Amino acid sequence: MSDTVQLTARFRVLGDAEPGLLLRLLNAFAKRDLTPDLVTARREGSTLRVEITCVMDADDVHRVEGNLAQVIGVRRLETEEGATRRAA
Repeated sequence: MSDTVQLTARFRVLGDAEPGLLLRLLNAFAKRDLTPDLVTARREGSTLRVEITCVMDADDVHRVEGNLAQVIGVRRLETEEGATRRAA
């Protein structure tokens, strides 16, 4: 039996306030069959500030981060990895 390392990852995105940006960001999780635990979005003039928190396998964090960085309209991306736990 192998253990899987899971952690809480928080992605902070600053992007263009476009109608499709939030959907494009969430698609990075959906295509990996991940459901975020928390999503917040706030428009600040011509920018959109989004924070997405999700518990996921450690291997998925860098893949999702790469997908988010390639989304059209993303200006800045910060990733924070939180507490880890092992799932059987």
